[in-house]
Amino acid sequence: MNDPLHIDRNGRRTWLKWHRARRRAGDPAFTGARILEGMRLGASVEVDLVVHGGQGFAVLHNFTLEEETTGTGEVRNTPPEALRALHLRDNAGNVLPDRVMLLEDLCALLTREPPHPHALLQLDLKEEAAALDPGTVRNFARTVGPVAGHMILSGGDIEAVTALARAVPGLRTGFDPCYGDHLARLLATGDYHAFIAEALAAAPEAALIYLDHEIVLAADAAGIDLIAPVQAAGRRVDAWTIREASPQGLAQVARLLALGADQITTDDPEGIARAFA
Repeated sequence: MNDPLHIDRNGRRTWLKWHRARRRAGDPAFTGARILEGMRLGASVEVDLVVHGGQGFAVLHNFTLEEETTGTGEVRNTPPEALRALHLRDNAGNVLPDRVMLLEDLCALLTREPPHPHALLQLDLKEEAAALDPGTVRNFARTVGPVAGHMILSGGDIEAVTALARAVPGLRTGFDPCYGDHLARLLATGDYHAFIAEALAAAPEAALIYLDHEIVLAADAAGIDLIAPVQAAGRRVDAWTIREASPQGLAQVARLLALGADQITTDDPEGIARAFA
């Protein structure tokens, strides 16, 4: 089969984003080899960022170290070199030979092995604006600047995303409204139209709007299309996250394709691509 990059159907291309840099179900998260593979092939790849103790970012999802790494404690209190000494754990908790990467390490990899022109690396920021002091913003800009053309910065706190992106000319941004106040209002009111209108207004510079696939499909069941108004506003939609190419997952992918999603985030790009080949 072809590399699991996208699904072409009815004249539309929908990209398959490698969630936490996983190509197939069972892959561990955030390994350098998988990130480089995806970027070399021209994939859409996602990694997470959290602030560490040296005014920079670690490529991790959690704010604490125990689940993902061989370390303990909070990432924000751990110095950079201590993080680099830690090993990643796989999905079952087994220790991997791969070590924790900092954002500098990731950008250095991309500098040494330039990505495919179509490759896009999503930096999914897990922090709120309060966690970003001026030194952290400066370090981000210095690190990301040389490879920013291959990246998009996203997050649920648009103030934090904007603070970092404005320090890096040309860095694309995305917004995920499926957290915080936006999600709380949706859950309280069930007003999908207001939800998507608020998201677009909150992030006028965001090229991509990231939507929980369950919210997209719940709106669809209620007769409301959340994707069309985003695309009408000149943005693209990423529906996240389909965990595996199970019967349920494949049915959800099929509906997201029918609704015109521009990108689908999944832990099993290879399985889904094979199913729709």
